[in-house]
Amino acid sequence: MVATRSGEAIDGAAVDALSDERLDWRFKAVPVSAHGTTVAELRAARVPLSDFGTPLMTLDAGALDHNVGALARWTDAAGVALAPHGKTTMAPQLWRRQLDAGAWGITVANLPQIRVARAFGVRRVMLANALLDPAGLAWLGAELDEHPEFEFVSWVDSPRTVELMDDALRAARAQRPVDVCVELGGPHGRTGVRDDGDARALAAAVREAQTLRLAGLAGYEGALAHDASDAGRHAVDAYLRRMANLFGGLDYETDEPFVTAGGSAFFDQVVDVLGATGGQVVLRSGAYIVHDDGFYREISPFSRGTGDAPLRSAMHGWARVVSKPEPALALLDAGKRDLPFDEGLPEPQFVRGKGAGPVENARSTAMNDQHTFLVDSSVEIGDVVRLGLSHPCTAMDKWTLIPVVDDADAENPVVVDLIRTWF
Repeated sequence: MVATRSGEAIDGAAVDALSDERLDWRFKAVPVSAHGTTVAELRAARVPLSDFGTPLMTLDAGALDHNVGALARWTDAAGVALAPHGKTTMAPQLWRRQLDAGAWGITVANLPQIRVARAFGVRRVMLANALLDPAGLAWLGAELDEHPEFEFVSWVDSPRTVELMDDALRAARAQRPVDVCVELGGPHGRTGVRDDGDARALAAAVREAQTLRLAGLAGYEGALAHDASDAGRHAVDAYLRRMANLFGGLDYETDEPFVTAGGSAFFDQVVDVLGATGGQVVLRSGAYIVHDDGFYREISPFSRGTGDAPLRSAMHGWARVVSKPEPALALLDAGKRDLPFDEGLPEPQFVRGKGAGPVENARSTAMNDQHTFLVDSSVEIGDVVRLGLSHPCTAMDKWTLIPVVDDADAENPVVVDLIRTWF
């Protein structure tokens, strides 16, 4: 794959055009007072967050900048490339920050996400999945043929996958071969061929398919461990060693084959093991840009001593106390439709305007669709509680437009931008 020049990695004009979008009832984060204005006008007005209603989720401008810079510096020093998993945010404005900081490309998870990336002119896209939909493959073939600057790679994990892709691309009369990586899986993991011998046979099948081209080896170590315990890290290392051994034994069809792995939990191990292969290592960490106050706070390598500083959670929930039916039970107006809950419940941090003290001993105990249950006797009906959140991948998808504040720790933060998502 050929590197793109600075400024060409994404269509900046298409991203900038998002600032012209008119705000209205479609965006649940936007106050009625801002309806009819554009994103650019609201951004310039520097509206205080207190003008926004609840429930609400925000991003912190300083934390986003810190996180993008931290991983960019680290990957540069490590001599590896980064193709952030765009499915975490599905926000081209944030993708542009990552690409401008030196990212190799953007990773996506399915066909609709490829189309979003192409709508915003992302030049290099990795699909961390297999693409088998005939109509989708016909569209992809046409997209590659019509845009010679567009670089794309997907994964395969079975001969049947190769056969179906080849049939569909032939039927579509695609001219450019589609680059693919053999995907190596692990026991009880996700997708990916399980046996190394089968992986070598699969690579041979790719080479025989005229519409495909073998470009590298792919895998995902995060499916094999859910914590940074010794057992979890050992499982990750064992899998990565398999990848390293297999990478050197395949016959690729490109001048610069690459090996790709690495979520936001074990990228340090990926570099330690796969960096020794001599091939180009491409990380796919995605959650790092937003980070969190839960799962990734505990498991990120930057929280375990890697890097020059820990990552910072950029996302927060804001919810109002709407009921106190019992002395020590408060009900907040944000629930599962608003905030993530799959990797831990929201963490109450402070009451806006009252400092950190009032909720320092509070805890969330449950959520339903529109409410969070808070055990705490100190908050009052009408108080707005800031919540730390866990798992950005299931937070961003609940909001089509997300306010960015200047400083989420301020007594009354100011909204300095709005991030559009496309889930």
